[in-house]
Amino acid sequence: MSAFHGLCRARKRVGGMLPMLWAMPYSEASETGSTSTTRAAVHATQEGGVTPRHAPLRPQDRLGDVLNHTAFRGFSQRILPWDGRVYDQSMPLGEIGQLLPYHSHVDLGVVVAALNRMVDDTNAGRSVFYDFHTDAEKQANPALQHTGLFFFRGKPGAPFAVIAPGGGFAYVGSVHEGFPYAEAISKQGLNAFVLKYRAGAGGRVATEDLAAALVYIVQNASALQVSTEGYSLWGSSAGARMAAAIGSHGTGAFGAQPLPKPAVVVMAYTGHSEVTASEPPTFVVVGDHDGIAPPAAMEARVAALRRIGTPVAYHTYPNVGHGFGTGQGTSAQGWIGDAVQFWQQHIRKSP
Repeated sequence: MSAFHGLCRARKRVGGMLPMLWAMPYSEASETGSTSTTRAAVHATQEGGVTPRHAPLRPQDRLGDVLNHTAFRGFSQRILPWDGRVYDQSMPLGEIGQLLPYHSHVDLGVVVAALNRMVDDTNAGRSVFYDFHTDAEKQANPALQHTGLFFFRGKPGAPFAVIAPGGGFAYVGSVHEGFPYAEAISKQGLNAFVLKYRAGAGGRVATEDLAAALVYIVQNASALQVSTEGYSLWGSSAGARMAAAIGSHGTGAFGAQPLPKPAVVVMAYTGHSEVTASEPPTFVVVGDHDGIAPPAAMEARVAALRRIGTPVAYHTYPNVGHGFGTGQGTSAQGWIGDAVQFWQQHIRKSP
Protein backbone atom coordinates (compact mmCIF):
# COMPACT_ATOMS: atom_id res chain seq x y z
CA MET A 1 0.00 0.00 0.00
CA SER A 2 1.43 3.42 -0.98
CA ALA A 3 1.78 6.28 1.49
CA PHE A 4 -0.97 8.08 -0.40
CA HIS A 5 -3.40 5.18 -0.19
CA GLY A 6 -2.70 4.70 3.49
CA LEU A 7 -3.39 8.36 4.17
CA CYS A 8 -6.61 8.27 2.16
CA ARG A 9 -7.89 5.43 4.33
CA ALA A 10 -6.68 6.94 7.57
CA ARG A 11 -9.22 9.74 7.79
CA LYS A 12 -13.00 9.31 7.71
CA ARG A 13 -15.28 12.12 6.62
CA VAL A 14 -18.58 12.51 8.43
CA GLY A 15 -21.24 11.06 6.18
CA GLY A 16 -18.69 10.86 3.35
CA MET A 17 -19.47 14.47 2.45
CA LEU A 18 -16.85 16.97 1.29
CA PRO A 19 -17.07 20.36 2.98
CA MET A 20 -17.91 22.64 0.10
CA LEU A 21 -19.45 25.98 -0.65
CA TRP A 22 -21.88 25.75 -3.50
CA ALA A 23 -24.85 28.03 -3.64
CA MET A 24 -24.93 30.38 -0.67
CA PRO A 25 -25.85 34.04 -1.09
CA TYR A 26 -22.88 36.37 -1.12
CA SER A 27 -22.43 38.34 2.06
CA GLU A 28 -19.84 38.78 4.77
CA ALA A 29 -21.73 36.18 6.79
CA SER A 30 -21.64 33.61 3.98
CA GLU A 31 -17.92 34.12 3.51
CA THR A 32 -17.27 33.14 7.12
CA GLY A 33 -18.34 29.54 6.63
CA SER A 34 -21.17 27.30 5.55
CA THR A 35 -23.74 25.63 7.73
CA SER A 36 -24.80 22.01 7.75
CA THR A 37 -28.33 23.11 6.82
CA THR A 38 -27.07 24.90 3.70
CA ARG A 39 -24.92 21.95 2.70
CA ALA A 40 -27.86 19.57 3.11
CA ALA A 41 -30.08 21.82 1.01
CA VAL A 42 -27.44 22.06 -1.72
CA HIS A 43 -26.99 18.29 -1.72
CA ALA A 44 -30.75 17.82 -2.00
CA THR A 45 -30.82 20.17 -4.98
CA GLN A 46 -28.07 18.20 -6.70
CA GLU A 47 -29.79 14.90 -5.95
CA GLY A 48 -33.03 16.27 -7.36
CA GLY A 49 -31.31 17.06 -10.64
CA VAL A 50 -32.18 20.76 -10.54
CA THR A 51 -29.31 22.80 -11.94
CA PRO A 52 -29.66 26.59 -11.89
CA ARG A 53 -28.62 28.44 -15.02
CA HIS A 54 -26.03 31.16 -14.69
CA ALA A 55 -25.26 33.75 -17.35
CA PRO A 56 -21.68 33.98 -18.68
CA LEU A 57 -19.56 36.98 -17.89
CA ARG A 58 -18.82 39.44 -20.69
CA PRO A 59 -15.71 41.55 -21.33
CA GLN A 60 -17.76 44.70 -20.77
CA ASP A 61 -18.89 43.57 -17.31
CA ARG A 62 -17.68 45.05 -14.02
CA LEU A 63 -16.24 43.77 -10.75
CA GLY A 64 -19.69 43.84 -9.23
CA ASP A 65 -20.83 41.33 -11.83
CA VAL A 66 -18.20 38.91 -10.51
CA LEU A 67 -18.85 39.60 -6.84
CA ASN A 68 -22.61 39.19 -7.22
CA HIS A 69 -22.60 36.43 -9.82
CA THR A 70 -25.01 33.65 -8.94
CA ALA A 71 -22.46 30.97 -9.93
CA PHE A 72 -20.00 32.29 -7.36
CA ARG A 73 -22.24 32.63 -4.31
CA GLY A 74 -20.38 32.11 -1.07
CA PHE A 75 -16.87 32.46 -2.49
CA SER A 76 -16.86 35.35 -4.98
CA GLN A 77 -14.63 37.52 -2.76
CA ARG A 78 -11.97 34.82 -2.92
CA ILE A 79 -11.85 35.02 -6.70
CA LEU A 80 -10.41 38.53 -6.51
CA PRO A 81 -6.88 39.31 -5.29
CA TRP A 82 -7.08 41.18 -1.98
CA ASP A 83 -8.27 39.84 1.38
CA GLY A 84 -10.79 42.02 3.16
CA ARG A 85 -10.88 44.73 0.51
CA VAL A 86 -14.07 46.64 -0.28
CA TYR A 87 -13.92 46.73 -4.06
CA ASP A 88 -15.28 49.41 -6.35
CA GLN A 89 -17.98 47.32 -7.98
CA SER A 90 -18.22 49.76 -10.86
CA MET A 91 -14.64 49.02 -11.98
CA PRO A 92 -14.70 47.54 -15.51
CA LEU A 93 -13.21 44.07 -15.82
CA GLY A 94 -10.99 45.57 -18.48
CA GLU A 95 -9.19 47.43 -15.68
CA ILE A 96 -8.69 44.40 -13.42
CA GLY A 97 -4.96 44.59 -14.02
CA GLN A 98 -4.93 47.64 -11.74
CA LEU A 99 -5.60 45.24 -8.84
CA LEU A 100 -2.43 43.28 -9.71
CA PRO A 101 0.52 45.66 -9.22
CA TYR A 102 3.19 42.95 -9.50
CA HIS A 103 1.78 41.52 -12.73
CA SER A 104 1.92 42.36 -16.43
CA HIS A 105 0.27 41.36 -19.70
CA VAL A 106 -3.12 40.86 -18.03
CA ASP A 107 -5.34 39.77 -20.93
CA LEU A 108 -9.06 40.46 -20.48
CA GLY A 109 -10.09 37.66 -22.82
CA VAL A 110 -8.02 35.13 -20.89
CA VAL A 111 -9.40 36.32 -17.55
CA VAL A 112 -13.04 36.19 -18.67
CA ALA A 113 -12.66 32.80 -20.38
CA ALA A 114 -11.26 31.21 -17.21
CA LEU A 115 -14.02 32.70 -15.06
CA ASN A 116 -16.63 31.47 -17.52
CA ARG A 117 -15.19 27.97 -17.33
CA MET A 118 -16.30 28.00 -13.68
CA VAL A 119 -19.71 29.33 -14.69
CA ASP A 120 -20.04 26.53 -17.25
CA ASP A 121 -19.03 23.89 -14.72
CA THR A 122 -21.56 25.21 -12.21
CA ASN A 123 -24.25 25.13 -14.88
CA ALA A 124 -23.33 21.49 -15.51
CA GLY A 125 -23.81 20.67 -11.82
CA ARG A 126 -20.11 20.40 -11.01
CA SER A 127 -18.74 21.93 -7.83
CA VAL A 128 -15.99 24.46 -8.48
CA PHE A 129 -15.06 25.57 -4.96
CA TYR A 130 -14.05 23.62 -1.84
CA ASP A 131 -13.22 24.73 1.68
CA PHE A 132 -10.25 22.73 2.92
CA HIS A 133 -10.53 24.14 6.43
CA THR A 134 -13.45 23.17 8.66
CA ASP A 135 -15.89 25.63 10.20
CA ALA A 136 -14.34 24.97 13.60
CA GLU A 137 -10.87 25.80 12.27
CA LYS A 138 -12.15 29.04 10.74
CA GLN A 139 -13.90 30.02 13.94
CA ALA A 140 -10.66 29.49 15.86
CA ASN A 141 -8.65 31.40 13.23
CA PRO A 142 -10.86 33.81 11.24
CA ALA A 143 -8.09 34.47 8.70
CA LEU A 144 -8.73 30.97 7.34
CA GLN A 145 -11.98 32.34 5.92
CA HIS A 146 -9.85 33.71 3.09
CA THR A 147 -8.70 30.27 1.93
CA GLY A 148 -10.13 27.72 -0.46
CA LEU A 149 -9.60 25.55 -3.54
CA PHE A 150 -11.02 26.14 -7.01
CA PHE A 151 -11.32 22.93 -9.01
CA PHE A 152 -11.00 22.67 -12.81
CA ARG A 153 -11.76 19.07 -13.73
CA GLY A 154 -9.91 17.01 -16.30
CA LYS A 155 -10.53 13.31 -16.86
CA PRO A 156 -11.77 11.33 -13.84
CA GLY A 157 -8.87 9.51 -12.24
CA ALA A 158 -6.18 11.66 -13.86
CA PRO A 159 -3.36 13.20 -11.79
CA PHE A 160 -3.81 16.66 -10.33
CA ALA A 161 -1.92 19.93 -10.22
CA VAL A 162 -2.17 22.54 -7.48
CA ILE A 163 -1.47 26.10 -8.60
CA ALA A 164 -0.29 28.80 -6.20
CA PRO A 165 -0.62 32.24 -7.84
CA GLY A 166 1.67 35.07 -6.87
CA GLY A 167 1.25 38.58 -5.56
CA GLY A 168 4.22 39.22 -3.28
CA PHE A 169 2.31 37.50 -0.45
CA ALA A 170 0.24 40.71 -0.34
CA TYR A 171 -2.50 39.48 -2.67
CA VAL A 172 -3.33 36.34 -4.68
CA GLY A 173 -3.45 36.87 -8.46
CA SER A 174 -5.71 33.92 -9.33
CA VAL A 175 -7.58 35.76 -12.09
CA HIS A 176 -4.34 36.14 -14.06
CA GLU A 177 -2.05 33.23 -13.17
CA GLY A 178 -4.32 30.75 -11.41
CA PHE A 179 -7.62 30.17 -13.17
CA PRO A 180 -6.16 30.57 -16.70
CA TYR A 181 -3.43 28.01 -15.90
CA ALA A 182 -6.00 25.59 -14.51
CA GLU A 183 -8.26 25.97 -17.51
CA ALA A 184 -5.37 25.19 -19.88
CA ILE A 185 -4.21 22.20 -17.81
CA SER A 186 -7.69 20.71 -17.56
CA LYS A 187 -8.10 20.93 -21.34
CA GLN A 188 -5.23 18.43 -21.52
CA GLY A 189 -7.28 15.97 -19.46
CA LEU A 190 -5.46 16.63 -16.19
CA ASN A 191 -7.09 17.91 -13.01
CA ALA A 192 -6.13 21.31 -11.64
CA PHE A 193 -6.78 23.14 -8.38
CA VAL A 194 -6.12 26.83 -7.76
CA LEU A 195 -5.20 27.69 -4.20
CA LYS A 196 -6.55 30.76 -2.44
CA TYR A 197 -4.19 31.18 0.49
CA ARG A 198 -3.97 33.76 3.25
CA ALA A 199 -2.35 36.93 1.94
CA GLY A 200 -0.50 39.50 3.98
CA ALA A 201 0.89 37.00 6.48
CA GLY A 202 4.12 36.01 4.75
CA GLY A 203 5.47 32.99 2.93
CA ARG A 204 5.41 30.55 5.82
CA VAL A 205 1.67 30.98 6.44
CA ALA A 206 0.87 30.81 2.73
CA THR A 207 2.88 27.59 2.37
CA GLU A 208 1.08 26.09 5.36
CA ASP A 209 -2.15 26.67 3.44
CA LEU A 210 -0.68 24.90 0.42
CA ALA A 211 0.34 21.92 2.56
CA ALA A 212 -3.11 21.74 4.17
CA ALA A 213 -4.79 21.91 0.76
CA LEU A 214 -2.66 19.05 -0.56
CA VAL A 215 -3.60 16.85 2.38
CA TYR A 216 -7.27 17.70 1.85
CA ILE A 217 -7.11 16.69 -1.82
CA VAL A 218 -5.39 13.39 -1.04
CA GLN A 219 -7.80 12.54 1.77
CA ASN A 220 -10.75 13.22 -0.55
CA ALA A 221 -9.22 11.87 -3.76
CA SER A 222 -11.92 9.27 -4.31
CA ALA A 223 -14.77 11.77 -4.05
CA LEU A 224 -12.87 14.30 -6.17
CA GLN A 225 -12.02 11.58 -8.71
CA VAL A 226 -8.33 12.44 -8.93
CA SER A 227 -5.29 10.21 -8.88
CA THR A 228 -2.95 10.69 -5.96
CA GLU A 229 0.08 9.55 -7.95
CA GLY A 230 2.29 11.92 -9.88
CA TYR A 231 0.82 15.22 -8.75
CA SER A 232 2.50 18.50 -9.65
CA LEU A 233 2.87 21.87 -7.95
CA TRP A 234 2.77 25.08 -9.97
CA GLY A 235 3.65 28.52 -8.69
CA SER A 236 4.32 31.97 -10.07
CA SER A 237 6.43 34.60 -8.31
CA ALA A 238 5.59 34.27 -4.59
CA GLY A 239 3.56 31.17 -5.41
CA ALA A 240 6.65 29.58 -6.96
CA ARG A 241 8.44 29.99 -3.64
CA MET A 242 5.61 28.05 -2.00
CA ALA A 243 5.65 25.26 -4.59
CA ALA A 244 9.43 24.95 -4.38
CA ALA A 245 9.37 24.87 -0.57
CA ILE A 246 7.00 21.90 -0.58
CA GLY A 247 9.14 20.28 -3.27
CA SER A 248 12.21 20.71 -1.09
CA HIS A 249 10.85 19.92 2.36
CA GLY A 250 7.47 18.23 1.95
CA THR A 251 4.14 19.00 3.58
CA GLY A 252 5.26 17.78 7.01
CA ALA A 253 7.63 20.73 7.33
CA PHE A 254 4.65 23.09 7.13
CA GLY A 255 2.41 21.67 9.82
CA ALA A 256 0.53 19.15 7.70
CA GLN A 257 0.47 15.38 7.52
CA PRO A 258 3.50 14.17 5.52
CA LEU A 259 2.87 13.29 1.87
CA PRO A 260 5.16 12.09 -0.89
CA LYS A 261 6.81 14.97 -2.73
CA PRO A 262 5.41 16.16 -6.06
CA ALA A 263 6.43 14.48 -9.29
CA VAL A 264 7.19 17.92 -10.77
CA VAL A 265 7.47 21.53 -9.64
CA VAL A 266 6.68 24.28 -12.16
CA MET A 267 8.21 27.65 -11.27
CA ALA A 268 7.51 30.93 -13.04
CA TYR A 269 9.54 34.09 -12.48
CA THR A 270 10.79 33.89 -8.90
CA GLY A 271 13.98 34.72 -7.04
CA HIS A 272 13.72 31.59 -4.89
CA SER A 273 17.21 30.13 -4.50
CA GLU A 274 17.14 27.30 -1.93
CA VAL A 275 18.18 23.84 -3.09
CA THR A 276 18.22 20.74 -0.88
CA ALA A 277 19.94 17.41 -1.44
CA SER A 278 16.95 15.97 -3.30
CA GLU A 279 14.62 17.99 -5.49
CA PRO A 280 11.75 17.05 -7.85
CA PRO A 281 12.10 17.59 -11.61
CA THR A 282 11.59 21.29 -12.19
CA PHE A 283 10.24 23.36 -15.07
CA VAL A 284 11.33 27.01 -15.00
CA VAL A 285 10.20 30.07 -17.00
CA VAL A 286 11.14 33.75 -16.86
CA GLY A 287 11.06 36.81 -19.09
CA ASP A 288 14.35 38.42 -20.07
CA HIS A 289 13.03 41.85 -19.00
CA ASP A 290 12.04 40.73 -15.50
CA GLY A 291 13.27 43.33 -13.03
CA ILE A 292 11.83 41.59 -9.96
CA ALA A 293 13.11 38.05 -10.55
CA PRO A 294 15.81 38.52 -13.20
CA PRO A 295 16.91 35.52 -15.25
CA ALA A 296 20.30 35.46 -13.53
CA ALA A 297 18.62 34.66 -10.20
CA MET A 298 16.66 31.78 -11.68
CA GLU A 299 19.67 30.51 -13.61
CA ALA A 300 21.65 30.19 -10.38
CA ARG A 301 19.04 27.82 -8.95
CA VAL A 302 18.76 25.94 -12.24
CA ALA A 303 22.51 25.34 -12.19
CA ALA A 304 22.36 24.16 -8.57
CA LEU A 305 19.52 21.76 -9.42
CA ARG A 306 21.47 20.32 -12.33
CA ARG A 307 24.53 19.82 -10.16
CA ILE A 308 22.57 17.44 -7.91
CA GLY A 309 21.15 15.59 -10.92
CA THR A 310 17.63 17.06 -10.95
CA PRO A 311 15.99 17.10 -14.39
CA VAL A 312 15.34 20.74 -15.31
CA ALA A 313 13.73 22.49 -18.27
CA TYR A 314 14.58 26.20 -18.36
CA HIS A 315 13.02 28.76 -20.70
CA THR A 316 13.55 32.49 -21.07
CA TYR A 317 11.28 34.64 -23.22
CA PRO A 318 12.39 37.84 -24.98
CA ASN A 319 10.78 41.21 -24.32
CA VAL A 320 8.69 39.94 -21.41
CA GLY A 321 8.68 41.33 -17.88
CA HIS A 322 7.58 40.00 -14.50
CA GLY A 323 4.20 38.41 -13.89
CA PHE A 324 3.24 37.56 -17.47
CA GLY A 325 0.80 34.79 -16.56
CA THR A 326 -0.05 32.61 -19.57
CA GLY A 327 1.95 35.00 -21.74
CA GLN A 328 -0.96 35.55 -24.12
CA GLY A 329 0.18 37.81 -26.95
CA THR A 330 3.86 37.63 -25.94
CA SER A 331 6.82 35.41 -26.77
CA ALA A 332 5.91 33.32 -23.71
CA GLN A 333 2.55 32.27 -25.13
CA GLY A 334 2.25 28.48 -25.09
CA TRP A 335 4.51 27.83 -22.12
CA ILE A 336 1.70 26.19 -20.14
CA GLY A 337 1.49 23.44 -22.76
CA ASP A 338 5.24 22.91 -22.62
CA ALA A 339 5.08 22.59 -18.83
CA VAL A 340 2.24 20.06 -19.08
CA GLN A 341 4.35 17.96 -21.45
CA PHE A 342 7.27 18.07 -19.00
CA TRP A 343 4.94 16.96 -16.20
CA GLN A 344 3.52 14.12 -18.26
CA GLN A 345 7.02 12.88 -19.02
CA HIS A 346 7.75 12.57 -15.31
CA ILE A 347 4.40 11.30 -13.98
CA ARG A 348 5.35 7.64 -14.36
CA LYS A 349 8.83 8.29 -13.00
CA SER A 350 7.55 9.68 -9.69
CA PRO A 351 8.23 7.57 -6.56
